[in-house]
Amino acid sequence: MSKKKKIHYAWWILLGLVIMVGLAKGGISTAGGLFLAPVTEDLGIGMGSLSLYFSISSVVTMLFLPIAGKMMAKYNIRTLLVVSIILQAGSFAMFGLMNSVWGWYLFSIPMAIGSIFVTQMAGPVLINNWFKKHSGLAMGIMVAAGGAFGAILQPMAGNLISSEGWRNTYIILGVAVMAIVIPVVILTIRMSPKQKGLQPYGMNEVNTKVKTSTQTVTSSGVTAAVAKKSSAFYALLIFFFFITSIGSFGQHVAPFAVGLGYDIKFAGNAMGGWQIGVLIGALTFGILSDKIGAKNTAIFAMLLGLVPVGILIFIPENAMMFNLAIGIYGFVVASLGTLGPLLTSSIFGNKEYSQIYASAVIGLAVAGIVALPGYGYVFELTGSYSFVLYAIAAMLVMNVVAIVIAFRGKKKLEKAGLWN
Repeated sequence: MSKKKKIHYAWWILLGLVIMVGLAKGGISTAGGLFLAPVTEDLGIGMGSLSLYFSISSVVTMLFLPIAGKMMAKYNIRTLLVVSIILQAGSFAMFGLMNSVWGWYLFSIPMAIGSIFVTQMAGPVLINNWFKKHSGLAMGIMVAAGGAFGAILQPMAGNLISSEGWRNTYIILGVAVMAIVIPVVILTIRMSPKQKGLQPYGMNEVNTKVKTSTQTVTSSGVTAAVAKKSSAFYALLIFFFFITSIGSFGQHVAPFAVGLGYDIKFAGNAMGGWQIGVLIGALTFGILSDKIGAKNTAIFAMLLGLVPVGILIFIPENAMMFNLAIGIYGFVVASLGTLGPLLTSSIFGNKEYSQIYASAVIGLAVAGIVALPGYGYVFELTGSYSFVLYAIAAMLVMNVVAIVIAFRGKKKLEKAGLWN
């Protein structure tokens, strides 16, 4: 009886991911936008010039992603993640010591390399390894962690910038994230159930329902070589590009708010609302994907995204509506972390999941190269984010089309006998 009541170690893996991803995303990745306005004002740097460091990070991400996939399969996962969090959070802390924009350009490189493992690759790969049941819910909980931690850390960061200055805030956040995440990784994270003498969570139920061997269950799908030649892959690549471009606006919410006459504390609180939206959205999309499928959930998310964009275009001066729009926007953006991995496994299976996913999220990196500095330069040239918001509305619609094309491509692969 005691064995039946024992919590499966997969849930401890998820807890470790929740803390790691929650702090790394909520405390570092999504906090970067709060520093844009004070840093540019203090150092006299243009918004486009400073936000170019996001683009450099994206270039590094794009180039390093294929290598990261191979490294995760070859090296100890805990060692990789400890080094990665030092690179990401340590580089973020170093921004507080910089006096020239070149400092952001330089340290964005190790920060991006660390972020690949901590915030992008580890979660989907580990959940795919450990969960054969409730994988959508697990993915949703992990992404929601970024929202939960961000809902606390974003307003805190805004207040710290106001009271302690942007330099001290960079250092405080970076050091705190390292101090908490490193012990959590060492104590909880394991690459596969075999290391604990276990099967993935829910594997017994899968084997009961599907009369086949464990090896067949865990390796169904298409190979990476086949996937990369399919229309479904390119449609998924486009989805990642557009949804990341849409989500990238989060780094510009603070300067957008300041440009409308709001102060940095208001912007920090608004970003807290964004993170609450991410939290609720991640859980919602995880549950919905388990019930109605990743395809229908993704289409719903894209259409819902038109609501906050419309509010931000037509009535951004209304503080209550601004906060509501940012909260809904965060809800929609949660679809990237939750639905991106689930769409990949739904379309291509998990035979060579990590290789396919690592290739598909290159669209994420390309979007960062283009969108993040692009939004900054548009603001510099026009003094407004209106053109950016209209472009985002168009991308939401085009993503619906991309999702439909991707699943038609999946049917072609199945008809051709390439899915097995």
